[in-house]
Amino acid sequence: MALCLANSLVVRRDYDPYDQLVRYKWWYRDGYMSSTGKCFDIGAATRQSLMEFERRQKELAKKYKISPEELDFLADAERLKGFDVNCSEEGVAGNGALMRLAPVPLFFYRYPSNAVKYSGDSGEITHGDPKAIDACRYYGALIVAAVNGATKTELLDVNFYDEHKGWFDNKPLHQDIEKIARGSYKKKGGYDKGIRGKGYVVDALEAALWAFWSDEDSFKTGVLAAINLGDDTDTTAAIYGQLAGAHYGYKKIPEAWVDQVYAKDFIACLSKWLVYEGKRWSPKQQAALPIPHVIVEPPTDTGSESYIREETNSDGPATSRKKQEQRIKSPTKAPDTQSGSTATFEQPIDLTSTSRGRSRTFTEACDTLKPGSTEQYGTDRPVSAERKNAPSGSARKVLLL
Repeated sequence: MALCLANSLVVRRDYDPYDQLVRYKWWYRDGYMSSTGKCFDIGAATRQSLMEFERRQKELAKKYKISPEELDFLADAERLKGFDVNCSEEGVAGNGALMRLAPVPLFFYRYPSNAVKYSGDSGEITHGDPKAIDACRYYGALIVAAVNGATKTELLDVNFYDEHKGWFDNKPLHQDIEKIARGSYKKKGGYDKGIRGKGYVVDALEAALWAFWSDEDSFKTGVLAAINLGDDTDTTAAIYGQLAGAHYGYKKIPEAWVDQVYAKDFIACLSKWLVYEGKRWSPKQQAALPIPHVIVEPPTDTGSESYIREETNSDGPATSRKKQEQRIKSPTKAPDTQSGSTATFEQPIDLTSTSRGRSRTFTEACDTLKPGSTEQYGTDRPVSAERKNAPSGSARKVLLL
C-alpha cells in the first residue's frame, strides 16, 4: 500500500485521496504493486473501508450515469466534490494506516504543516479513529524532522510536539498519542516492561519508537528488536523502518537485505521520483496539475538513444501543449518484467478524453539512477510505464503517466 500511495503522489503530483483509494482497491482486487501479483494479506479495517469505497463509487456512477470502467479515472471536480473519501467506520484504530505512511511526509517534507496534515488525512480515509489519525500526524512530523536533519536526540525529545506545534496547526494530540510523544516507550526492559507490537495503533507506535530509541544507532538492530517483540512483527518493523530509514539513510540498511528486496531498482527509482515531484510541489498551487505523458521515439539502431518527448496539457484538451525534449538510453535487451528493472510501453492513449492520468504505472529504473544517490534529476527524470509486453518495431508510442 505504501507503493500505491507513492505512485499516487507521483502521478497526481499532489495529495489526492480519491486516487489513493483507487490504487488501494487495485491492490486489493488485482494485486497492483504487490510483489506476488495478488493481495495476500489485508486487515479487516482496510478491507471494510475499501468495500465501502466501492459502494460509494457505485452510487456516484448511478447518480451521474457513469460506466464502471470510468469510475477509477474520474477527473471531473464537480462530480467528485461531494464524494466522501473517509470510508472508515467509527472507532477503527488499527495500525494499517501508520505502516504505509512514509510517502506522504517524504513528498511534502519541505512544507512541514502540510506534511503533518496530509499524514493524518492519509490515515483517516481507512482508519477513522482519532488515535489512528494522530498517530499518523505525530509520526509524519518525526519523519519530516528526520529528513530535514534533526538529530536522534531531537526526534526523541519529550517536548518534540511542544517545539513543533506550528507543524500541527496547534491542534493537540489525542491523549494516548501524547503519552507516547512524552516518552512512554523509553523502557529498557522492552517486552518485559509492557512494550507490545500489536495491531492496535497505540501499541504499534509505542513499539516502533521503542525499537528506534533502543537500537544503538543500528538499523539492523532496530528491525530485529521490532520483530522479536512478536505479535504483528512485520508491521512493527515496517513502522520502525520508516523513521529509522529517514534518520539513518539508505546506505545504513544492510546490503544483504537490500539485495533480497523484490524489484529493488523499481523501488529506488520510485523513491527518487517521489522526492523529485515533492520538490516541485507548492501549497500555492490552486489549479489541478497538468496531466503528463511521454512520447517515445524508438532508436533506429540497437543500443542507440531514444528520444523521450514529454508533453503537458496544462489547461485542458482545447489548449496547446508545452513540449520538452528529453533523452534516455534505450535498453539493449528486452525488459525484465519480473525485476522491474526496465520499462515497457503501452499503446497510444486518447489525450482528449476527460480521464485523469491514473494508469497502473511502473517506473523505469534507469541505469543512471543509483540507489542512495543524492544527485538532482535536472531534466533526466525517470519515465513511468505500464507493465506490458515490450513493443516491437519502430512504432511511435504514447503513454499517459
